[in-house]
Amino acid sequence: MSDILVSATRDILNPNSMTFEEREKDLEEQAKQEEQARKRAKNSPFSNFYQFNRAQTKNVILLASRYPKAQTILLFLLDQMDEYNAVVCSYKVLQEALGMSQATVARAIKVLKDTNFIAVFKCGTANLYSVNKTLAWSSWGTNYKYAKFDAKILISETEQIELAKTGVIKHKEITLSAAKVNTPVE
Repeated sequence: MSDILVSATRDILNPNSMTFEEREKDLEEQAKQEEQARKRAKNSPFSNFYQFNRAQTKNVILLASRYPKAQTILLFLLDQMDEYNAVVCSYKVLQEALGMSQATVARAIKVLKDTNFIAVFKCGTANLYSVNKTLAWSSWGTNYKYAKFDAKILISETEQIELAKTGVIKHKEITLSAAKVNTPVE
């Protein structure tokens, strides 16, 4: 693309010349088109999908038959992950959301790590869980060049009560099936 020459008057001999007003209108139109594209992407019926690699089906079946609690946690992580396949939460979130003990969560996470379904990164006292992109992904598969995690961060009801004492305000409620998982802290 050639450089655009913007000035107070248009140079009729230069096809890439435009006035400040023309350029302003051009930029406004470009911004409008970008906003419309964002709205279309956001409203897409596929925006809430994640894709699953069929080559991993046997591994998932094996996981389900041998370690059903690990499979439950994997499905929870898949449901909560962002477009980078990541979610930040503590064991307490997994315990309360899924009705599991701390020992069960720890064993299931170990199974998922050892079988390469997930990777776990420390984030203070919480963990960042990253679902293996060869298993499932929720974007076009181009968000993996850098280790950037704009992860969803989940806080359990118990943790919210503790944080409410320090002045942290309300959160978004999530539900699993018909069961209420988190309740807003007033």
